[in-house]
Amino acid sequence: MRNNRKKQFLVAGLGLFGSSVALTLQQLGYDVLALDGDESIVQDLSSQLTYVVCGDAVDRKTLRSMNLDNIDVAVVAIGNIESNMMCTMMLKEMGVPRVISKAKSELHGAMLSKIGADKVVYAEKDMGKRVAHNLVSDSVMDYIELSEEISVMNLQVTPDLIGKNLIEADLRGRYDVNVVAIKRGGATMVNPKAQTVFEQGDEIVVLGTHEGVKKMGVEF
Repeated sequence: MRNNRKKQFLVAGLGLFGSSVALTLQQLGYDVLALDGDESIVQDLSSQLTYVVCGDAVDRKTLRSMNLDNIDVAVVAIGNIESNMMCTMMLKEMGVPRVISKAKSELHGAMLSKIGADKVVYAEKDMGKRVAHNLVSDSVMDYIELSEEISVMNLQVTPDLIGKNLIEADLRGRYDVNVVAIKRGGATMVNPKAQTVFEQGDEIVVLGTHEGVKKMGVEF
């Protein structure tokens, strides 16, 4: 993260996937700059998104005017394949550290990877929330809402937990979540014992309320 500040995001393309990512990131408290060429879509989202612009995402002047130096992560969710690829390529050329692009097919995804996309997703609205939660923390590896109340998250153990057991870590007390599994190497410990000590490289799977899981994802 640049200068230890909160990550800032650009979302280009505000269809089902793009708008879901943008709205979820904003709900999590992050600064989101959203861009779409359809004025009606921009107007519809202007009451929900703080920074939303109507403009051409494959126009260099438009992108340069958006102060990309402050953007840590860009999500390219444009539906048109050619525009999607052009935007991805230009954002990388302009120095955006991490560009995540939505692909329509395996071939499209392979092409995006070749022109510089840091990550390719094959997703629509439901996946939008998962991607947004994964973006806000380098530790979060996956996020799924199981129901209206319960979420599950897969994340990497942070340095402050290494050497502590489950009791000492007190993740239930701090975040109201339960550790349901620990992945270590090629093995998975389901329902780990309270005395299990976290080690470097561990991945943990936690289950809890949306609020608790989201808080843990942001703070990790």
